[in-house]
Amino acid sequence: QVHLVESGGGSVQPGGSLTLSCEVSGVPDSPTCMGWFRQPPGKEREGVAAIDFDAATKYTDSVKGRFTISRDNAKNILTLQMNNLKPEDTAVYYCAAKENGPYLYADYYSMLPAQYNYWGQGTQVTVSS
Repeated sequence: QVHLVESGGGSVQPGGSLTLSCEVSGVPDSPTCMGWFRQPPGKEREGVAAIDFDAATKYTDSVKGRFTISRDNAKNILTLQMNNLKPEDTAVYYCAAKENGPYLYADYYSMLPAQYNYWGQGTQVTVSS
């Protein structure tokens, strides 16, 4: 059974940093694409960043230059380094993995929740002074 477990959320002041991690277990092969999504209070889930198996990346415009996504294929760990956090980054953050089916490149489609097979339970990130 596939499990995705996020860690690293918390509360920080504006300008602070957090690192989110997601451990993937139970998959026979490394996911073709993995992503971070977030859901602010009262809003829909949105794509934040994605990384495919070849380490190509895609970011939503609002986090470019502040967030960095990376993955360790050998350990099946996905990481999101978040710097210069802003109050508008406050949300529940979810990691997601696409483990089978057609290869998913880190492009427009990798930012769509419907492309992913498996999801973590979410971790809260709160940015407030």
